[in-house]
Amino acid sequence: MNKITSDHLSRSAYVYVRQSTPDQLVNNPESRRRQYALATRAQLLGWENVIVIDDDLGRSGGGTARPGFERLLTAICTGSAGAVLAVEASRLARNGRDWHTLLEFCTLVNSLIIDEDGVYDPKLTNDRLLLGMKGTFSELELTILRQRSQEALRLKAVRGDLHTSVAVGYVRSSDDRLELDPDRRVREALHLAFRKFAEFGSVRQVAIWLCDNGIKMPIVVYGPRGRMVEWRLPRYNTIHRLLTNPIYAGAYVFGRTGSQVRIEAGRKLVTRNVRRTQKDWEVLIRGHHDGYISWQDYENNQRTINGNANMKGAMVPGSVRNGGGLLVGLLRCGRCGRKLKVQHNGLRGVARYLCNDASVNHGRRTKCIAFGNVRIDAAVSAEVLSVIAPLGLDAALQAIADRERAGRERLQHIELALEQARYEAARAHRQYDAVDPENRLVAGDLERRWNERLAEVARLEDDLRIARDKQPPTLTDAERAEILGLGTDVERLWSHPAASAATRKRILRAVLEEIIVTVEPRILHLKLHWKGGDHTALEVVKNRAGQHRWKTDASTEQLICDLARLLPDGSIASVLNRLGTRTAKGNTWTQQRVCVFRNDHNIPVYRDGERAERGELILHEAASRLGLSKMTVVRLIKDGILPAKQSCVGAPYVIREIDLNRQEVRHAVTNGRAVSQDPRQRSFDYQ
Repeated sequence: MNKITSDHLSRSAYVYVRQSTPDQLVNNPESRRRQYALATRAQLLGWENVIVIDDDLGRSGGGTARPGFERLLTAICTGSAGAVLAVEASRLARNGRDWHTLLEFCTLVNSLIIDEDGVYDPKLTNDRLLLGMKGTFSELELTILRQRSQEALRLKAVRGDLHTSVAVGYVRSSDDRLELDPDRRVREALHLAFRKFAEFGSVRQVAIWLCDNGIKMPIVVYGPRGRMVEWRLPRYNTIHRLLTNPIYAGAYVFGRTGSQVRIEAGRKLVTRNVRRTQKDWEVLIRGHHDGYISWQDYENNQRTINGNANMKGAMVPGSVRNGGGLLVGLLRCGRCGRKLKVQHNGLRGVARYLCNDASVNHGRRTKCIAFGNVRIDAAVSAEVLSVIAPLGLDAALQAIADRERAGRERLQHIELALEQARYEAARAHRQYDAVDPENRLVAGDLERRWNERLAEVARLEDDLRIARDKQPPTLTDAERAEILGLGTDVERLWSHPAASAATRKRILRAVLEEIIVTVEPRILHLKLHWKGGDHTALEVVKNRAGQHRWKTDASTEQLICDLARLLPDGSIASVLNRLGTRTAKGNTWTQQRVCVFRNDHNIPVYRDGERAERGELILHEAASRLGLSKMTVVRLIKDGILPAKQSCVGAPYVIREIDLNRQEVRHAVTNGRAVSQDPRQRSFDYQ
């Protein structure tokens, strides 16, 4: 019985082409040719209009969204499809839902299903039964194959023998085991990245340092020649993958990523490469092979990387930055348990800690706590320094060793790159010499390669010469002694101008887990949680309302009060600057600053004639009244004959007008006095 009728031929024939994975597209072209050949078979069966749908190449038929299959169903529902052609049922669908939906639609609109075995009419009971069995077997086949392959992979992974790819820095040996790459340049580059992360504590800072110094990192690329190692300037993702891959800690891991399945718009949506936590890894074999770092270092690196994540609320402390507030990320509110935030107030390291999550996210009208950073930073720093002080000498020795090694790192990297470039140039030279010179098609290309290798050698030689010129000089005995002296004086080292805020923060985070803060009206109660599990209680006095650290000392305030009764603001500023007195912020005095200080402290300004109203004279006025020189009046004052008051060295003498009429003063003016008390020194009388 011929199942193909004129009604079927009057409509279009749809050829559905599908392969499940991109790998099949590359390695299985014959299957694709067989499917496209169905278009010719449709024409032989009598169809004039044949439409090929190949939108789903590289897509699985296990229930995920397939635009090509949706297009096929649309054509069937609109009645434009007289037949659907596929090599076998598994090409159309690998799950019961899609398969039976296709059969139901074909039954309703009288469409045929054709494969390499025959022609099927879904309206006929026997054909419908046969098609249903084919769909069931197709789904069962996929399930069995998947289960069998996954179980084989799992068993091989449990033994630590499954290697789908090999990370850079490792090679696969003849007995299928992982070994360190014999290329010394590759090993040294990876060791350098791990050392720099231990120094900086930031993936981004490591990538920036490597790029600034022009140090390239190895990466693995796969091409027609197989696995190759190329050298490129690193990106953030390159360093992050290197630091988070447990293979470099000597561990074999299987199942670090998985897939999640959810229903979206009635279709199965699979999200692959979903990161799993370490406790969910299927296989973890420590000590499986030689590592670049220890497992403990790997776990410390993961804690540092996870702790550097910003915008994570109270979960992690956040990355270390150079802003003010040394305790950022360590403080936790003793009332609500939330992490304290920081508000920066300029470039002097001044900041303010506050817990405002209650008002921002929970509709409260007030903040939990808020206070300045200066006193609490100083108190916690002093407590930490008292604990780590015995380690200061070891740190100084380590600093000397790190300085000497830092100068060699870039130099060694360039030397290794130059050695490899010279080998490549020599190899290109041998290839050029081996070719027939008359064969210019080959010789010209080999000559070009040789010239490129020689240019790379010349560039690296220039880089090496520049790096040697910039090499820091060897520490002198005096410099070494100074560094060792700083190691024994940790407090001076902590406050050294060259010590950055980021360095101080990293030291605090290395020894402190967190700090619980509760606030009373005049005092801060701190509970320091150390890394080892110990706890320390501290109390820090808060500033009173309006009190701050920029306060002029009492002696300077009294001096300005005294001088304001004698001199105008500009003269007061000159006196203070001659004395070396500075403002609370370390600035020199000006007329404007003296004026502001007086106004803030309610000190009246000097008025002309104010001394005369009080019956007071200054030095030159007293000398004019007595008819003497100023130096003679000074000697009278120092001898105690003429009473006078001087607020400070350099300030004017204040002499009461009534004291000029004292008997001893008049006697000294009338009779004169010796310039010196030495009896051998006398006055000359000129005729």
